[in-house]
Amino acid sequence: MDSLKLLKIKAQGMEPSVRIGKGGITQGIIEEIKKQLAKKKLVKIKCLKSFIQSRDRKVLAAELAKRTNSKVVYQIGFVIVLARK
Repeated sequence: MDSLKLLKIKAQGMEPSVRIGKGGITQGIIEEIKKQLAKKKLVKIKCLKSFIQSRDRKVLAAELAKRTNSKVVYQIGFVIVLARK
């Protein structure tokens, strides 16, 4: 099995550890994601409807990955999973 598939399987059993609300992507959110990536290597992020309404979810996932120097494992609905590069 490739590593991406293993990361997806591992992420499915996780609870979201970061939530992005109507305040959006703040520097605090970015720092928290970076801290968790350093510690756990895998972070599950839940975006609230109030934040996601008018945004493209794939673009949002790519932006988070870029700003946290990570890679997108997957993005489904309101959930984004990032892994350390």
